Amino acid sequence: MKYWISVLAGAMSYGVLSTIVVLAYGEGFKLGEVVGAQLLIGLILSWLMALYTKRKALRKKRRQPETFSAVIADKGLTWKQRLLLMLAGAPTVVTGLLYYHSLQYIPASLAIILLFQFTWISALIQAVSKRRRPGKMMVATLFVLFVGTLLAAGLNAQGSANIERTGIIFGLFSAVSYSMFLLFSGKAVPSVHPAYRSAWMVTGGFILLIVLFPPYFLFNGLLFGPLLMYGFLLGLFGAFIPPLLFAIGIPHIGEAMGGILGAAELPVAVMLSSIVLHENVSPVQWCGVILILIGVVLPEMHKIGKRTNALMTR
Repeated sequence: MKYWISVLAGAMSYGVLSTIVVLAYGEGFKLGEVVGAQLLIGLILSWLMALYTKRKALRKKRRQPETFSAVIADKGLTWKQRLLLMLAGAPTVVTGLLYYHSLQYIPASLAIILLFQFTWISALIQAVSKRRRPGKMMVATLFVLFVGTLLAAGLNAQGSANIERTGIIFGLFSAVSYSMFLLFSGKAVPSVHPAYRSAWMVTGGFILLIVLFPPYFLFNGLLFGPLLMYGFLLGLFGAFIPPLLFAIGIPHIGEAMGGILGAAELPVAVMLSSIVLHENVSPVQWCGVILILIGVVLPEMHKIGKRTNALMTR
């Protein structure tokens, strides 16, 4: 049960990000400043965790010398592997920039729905890369997600004229970017300890960000005001807690169940948008959110059902 709670808490942490970003925009902060502060705090926290992992491994050296080399795996990393990890972390920055930029044009409740289109985009990318036609379950899932998205977007309630196309485009591109992150991150040096993988990936993301947005906030005094609070919250809930909790829980509950529990991000984001930001979320939109959640878990529940039936027939 504790591993389920770990993954669930990690997904819920992601759900609070859009609300924090909108509040930061309300204080007058710009996109580069918000994402920069988030990644700076995430970078510091990630490397502190890596150093803690290293010191913990050193203390275990005498008691368990056979596992020491595996835990302290960063020592064996080549610069090519470090570069691969840093490159794998780049899509997270692109996703954050696109997603946070969409929040300047559309409600947070709609932005998170658009981001969640990564579920079917990822499946579509895998189907194209493997040259396989989508099966009946995939088609059914895409249909459920499509209907759920139309309802959750609230086009009938809000009117399509009130929704800026720019926000829609950036929101959908954030879903594509996140799909690419999921595709590449799992294949980038998977044998390395999660603490080191996370630290190097965040490092790569931070380097890309300071190239795109020079970190003037480090020198103009903004960081030592309210921006530090927003950066700390975003870094904590976006760049530190979820990867750590997923690394703890998913190896024990499996990727399928991890994907199901990870869907908790969506209702949390929509609920906070309604309560904290006072965005109008109609009952029809909540029905759409529920349909999207059903679409997310449908393929995984189908797989689990097939495995259960196979075991019972043996």
